[in-house]
Amino acid sequence: MASSTGIAVLPLVFRVIALLALAAAVALMVTNHQNSDEGRVSFKDLYAYRYVVASGVVGFTYTLLQLPFAVFYVATGNRMIQNGLLPEFDFYGDKVMSWFLATAVGAGFAVTYELKKLLGGFLDSIGASDEEKSKLDEFLNRGYISTCVLAVGFLCLATLSVISSLNRSPALSARKGFFG
Repeated sequence: MASSTGIAVLPLVFRVIALLALAAAVALMVTNHQNSDEGRVSFKDLYAYRYVVASGVVGFTYTLLQLPFAVFYVATGNRMIQNGLLPEFDFYGDKVMSWFLATAVGAGFAVTYELKKLLGGFLDSIGASDEEKSKLDEFLNRGYISTCVLAVGFLCLATLSVISSLNRSPALSARKGFFG
């Protein structure tokens, strides 16, 4: 049987992974740009990519805010705030953040897929150079990569959402929570 400290570490691990994934997703998307004869294309030119960045920043901030509480719980075995507010905040915050990130993941994948299909065919029809096709492909592939990394952050927060719902359970609250 696992010790309660080992089980309490699990949310901390998920929060750290989510924090790193969200930071990486934002960094990858913000640095995603291509220069061409027509000008510079960056993530700012696509609303869906802006939304991916914004949701990554909001998710990162939320996770960063939650991290000290998780560290304190693992270190001491007690909640930093004893009035029952933290399990409620974890429950609702994790739910809202995970679904917010899920919408950004969907938007990032959808716009990248549609642009690859639409613009790839368009560039073929106008006889664009292989270099231009390669630049577009590189830009959109980087959008895919950033969105995939954001999806890792979403999965971590979705898992934390389940864990925080277990911690709210009245049957488990007498045992100081199931996972911390």
